[in-house]
Amino acid sequence: MSDVEDAITRAHHEEWARVVASLTRRFGDLDIAEEAAAEAFATAVQRWPADGVPPNPGAWLTTTANRKAIDRIRRENKRDDKHKEAQMVYDDDPPEPAGAIDDDRLRLIFTCCHPALAVEARVALTLRLVGGLTVPEIARAFLVRETALERRITRAKAKIKAARIPYRVPSAEDLPTRVSGVLAVLYLVFNEGYLATGPGTDPVRHDLTAEAIRLTRLIRALLPDDGEAAGLLALMLLTEARRSARVSAGGELVTLAEQDRGAWDTALIAEGHRLVRERLAAGVAPGRYQILAAINAVHTSAGDMRDTDWSQVLALYDQLVRLDPSPIVALNRAIAVAELDGPQVALAAVDRLRDELVGYHAYHATRADLLRRLGRNQESRAAYDEAIELAGNTAEIAYLTRRRDQLG
Repeated sequence: MSDVEDAITRAHHEEWARVVASLTRRFGDLDIAEEAAAEAFATAVQRWPADGVPPNPGAWLTTTANRKAIDRIRRENKRDDKHKEAQMVYDDDPPEPAGAIDDDRLRLIFTCCHPALAVEARVALTLRLVGGLTVPEIARAFLVRETALERRITRAKAKIKAARIPYRVPSAEDLPTRVSGVLAVLYLVFNEGYLATGPGTDPVRHDLTAEAIRLTRLIRALLPDDGEAAGLLALMLLTEARRSARVSAGGELVTLAEQDRGAWDTALIAEGHRLVRERLAAGVAPGRYQILAAINAVHTSAGDMRDTDWSQVLALYDQLVRLDPSPIVALNRAIAVAELDGPQVALAAVDRLRDELVGYHAYHATRADLLRRLGRNQESRAAYDEAIELAGNTAEIAYLTRRRDQLG
């Protein structure tokens, strides 16, 4: 990647939310804000390689996005009041008060996660506008078609307009009613970084995982008594601790069983374990993220894969299923079942999930591994083929391809 490309990528990650927030506050229209921001970044891709990176990339992007928004408003005859506003190129309005949140990006996430919107709609909308994820990336996260995801985002924007939901900075009293949606956004941003699905991206995007951790730390500070905020932070830390061991020098995914555990980040593991213990000591029924963190604590407590307490892992998954009876949780539970009761029992559980997960690459990858362990190589090869076809992560594709080819 060239220095200019690196600057554009870095600017996108650092400035996208701020530019969208500025334009949304000024023009009161999500469509205008998002499209103008996208056009500004597209202009940067065209001009920066020839003109050089400006001294202040953020200011350049904001000014360019404002001009793009103004151009669009001027073309729309029915926006008379906004046309008057469009006579100014720069936004001279006083800055919006920060309210309970000082961080620009986190403030915009809380603003977008309005309780009047359905949880899935507010999460999808916020991932697009604030997280900067593409529609295909978000669609893969929700396991839905891109067209369905587009409609979901469009409906959310339409409801915001119809209900005249204000884009105001949430007060401290608003935070508890919005935090679940915010945590869901950060969880999905982290997952995209942990196993990136976009074409042409690094298999592990540290920029996304680091930003998700940073924002979750801020939420933890804002809401120290929120168990799920602590649980999500612990989950992220215990997962991030294994990042350096997850991809080989040759660019292939390294599974948990094959990772060099000496390469794990012991400081992150210690912090994650401490958070898990604190939540256990609180004596309050754990939520989804707290249970997932506890599962990761079991894995990171084992010095070797053979030392893993699979009975504890399965008990935690049984607890999680009662809270979140989703097919993905059931799929992950089946992996623990395979370690305790054998691949045949696990395969029966996995096969029952086919109708719900037929488009999910991890479903086919799990089946392929179970069939391989049962010696059903032809069926395993077919399952690997399906997993490879659906996978978007280059390191994972390399791993699945090697495992398939080893079947002979």
